[in-house]
Amino acid sequence: MQHDLIAQARTWLAEDPDPETRDELAALIEAGDTAELAARFAGTLQFGTAGLRGELGAGPMRMNRSVVIRAAAGLAAYLKAQGQAGGLVVIGYDARYKSEDFARDTAAVMTGAGLRAAVLPRPLPTPVLAYAIRHLGAVAGVEVTASHNPPRDNGYKVYLGDGSQIVPPADGEIAAAIAAVGPLADVVRPGDGWETLDEEVLEAYLARTDAVLASGSPRTARTVYTAMHGVGTSVLTAAFARAGFPEPVLVAAQAEPDPAFPTVAFPNPEEPGAMDLAFATARRAAPDLIIANDPDADRCAVAVPDAATEGGWRMLRGDEVGALLAAHLVERGVSGVFAESIVSSSLLGRIAEKAGLGYEETLTGFKWIARVDGLRYGYEEALGYCVDPEGVRDKDGITAALLVAELASVLKEQGRTLLDLLDDLALTHGLHATDQLSVRVEDLTVIADAMARLREQPPTALAGLAVTSAEDLSQGTPALPPTDGLRYHLEGARVIVRPSGTEPKLKCYLEVVVPVADAAGLPAARARGAELLAGIKRDLAAAAGI
Repeated sequence: MQHDLIAQARTWLAEDPDPETRDELAALIEAGDTAELAARFAGTLQFGTAGLRGELGAGPMRMNRSVVIRAAAGLAAYLKAQGQAGGLVVIGYDARYKSEDFARDTAAVMTGAGLRAAVLPRPLPTPVLAYAIRHLGAVAGVEVTASHNPPRDNGYKVYLGDGSQIVPPADGEIAAAIAAVGPLADVVRPGDGWETLDEEVLEAYLARTDAVLASGSPRTARTVYTAMHGVGTSVLTAAFARAGFPEPVLVAAQAEPDPAFPTVAFPNPEEPGAMDLAFATARRAAPDLIIANDPDADRCAVAVPDAATEGGWRMLRGDEVGALLAAHLVERGVSGVFAESIVSSSLLGRIAEKAGLGYEETLTGFKWIARVDGLRYGYEEALGYCVDPEGVRDKDGITAALLVAELASVLKEQGRTLLDLLDDLALTHGLHATDQLSVRVEDLTVIADAMARLREQPPTALAGLAVTSAEDLSQGTPALPPTDGLRYHLEGARVIVRPSGTEPKLKCYLEVVVPVADAAGLPAARARGAELLAGIKRDLAAAAGI
């Protein structure tokens, strides 16, 4: 067994084109570190609906140039099998470790396979790549990013020519084509022959961002902005300048791209502590709101002044921002379909119904939301908003930030705030309070065991609320294809449990709806909502054994 493992590692080492991972792997072989080698060679990083994502390092279970070259070769083979030989593949990348190398390798593989390749001019937000696919008439797009994952991770996200991320069966067919790739020496990788795009593609994207705003709308909201050490600063500030908003006050320590993400434990605005520097900057600058992007700027977080919150600033939940943007678009008189994933708040459906607009629920992820027919607006609770589906068929943290700033400006002119509008929505539709129980694990069997336990012994009540129905989403529903998840409907509440598709986490999404008779009843409704959410969290954790 040990001899086989060393032989497998030596075979991989002989093919590895990257001096850095070659040295790393050679040192593990030399040291006889079989435990670490076993982890690296336990299988291969699986290509799924999120593409690839994992920790950087040598071996087939890590993100590295060998794995990326194979992924690119498999994608090229798939595209050619689809009759798209000679088609254009556009490639974007963020500022993480190895992102530029992976983008260049992808361009070389595509060129060697007889496709045309074009690489974005520099590290840019993921939505710029999603926009460029349709703008340039590409047959596919690749974005090298690990989004908001830890610093040692990277990833590989694939879009097809409609500008949306891949869904089944394409993901399985691409995975099969990757598995069929032979020795790396047989993958043709010329040293040139692809195009490096100029700033025109970014200019076209920025010109498109203006389309999300109403002509003549107020543009007075003052913002503090953090790019969370990612690639958002230059694009967001350019978009705000074009639109005529006041120049955002930058969180200086997080404004420039830095793959080490030195000021945050996790570069995700939702993680505890990630927004501390933004809050400190806001206490000095006294803006109307804080806007944060994640490192590849496809997500948008919002915080608002709130005297009732310690420190004077409160992060809005993704569901709150999702409802606010929906209400703003309704007020502007838009038409079309509003869509969200099943883990997001049911408030969107109520807003759409009252406005006489279409509404759809999808599986988790913008790969599903972006495919809804007639989509006008889509959002997901994890800070993702698609506000211009004709321009970007994915979540876009830049255009979402513009729309939030427009809404804050409209309310400011009325002497009101985003919190006032949330109160209005609670009075109209009931208080929709949401929360998440999220458990990060080292051992993935913990997640599998929790899901098995819930399937075998489903809870009959949570926080004293009876479970009125339970669905195993792996069986599919009349409206949804199968997915690994469980959904419970309770009296006045809803719970969904699912493994994360991109991180080693079990995620449980909780929502309670508390009726509110009048403004005086809002504090009591909020307290009741918080009490129920805490009880559901406690009882669900016990039921799942986590």
